[in-house]
Amino acid sequence: MEQLLKEYLPILIFLCIAVAMAVGMVIASFVIASQKPDSEKVSPYECGFEAFDDSRGQFDVRFYLVAILFIIFDLEVAFLFPWAISLGAIGMFGFWSMICFLGILTIGFVYEWRKGALEWE
Repeated sequence: MEQLLKEYLPILIFLCIAVAMAVGMVIASFVIASQKPDSEKVSPYECGFEAFDDSRGQFDVRFYLVAILFIIFDLEVAFLFPWAISLGAIGMFGFWSMICFLGILTIGFVYEWRKGALEWE
């Protein structure tokens, strides 16, 4: 048991150093940086509404729909890269499995398109 704990000691040391560096950088940014935001810094940037507004404000459901669609198609790309790299090793079964996966995603995409989920008014 003692030998097993000695093997994990470098990992523990690494984690302690990483946490200490992260905390040190956060503290250093508060000490070194100026904390005087001007009007340009607190203006609306990408979200389109005031930065310091009520946090319980309602959003249009289309924001969430676009986010979910992005995650779905982003995951599709994350599955396509390893598949493309190992295509020679996985053979025809892997090829047709991915074709079925892409077919299901295409059917979902066409369904969302027909329902108007991709239209922005």
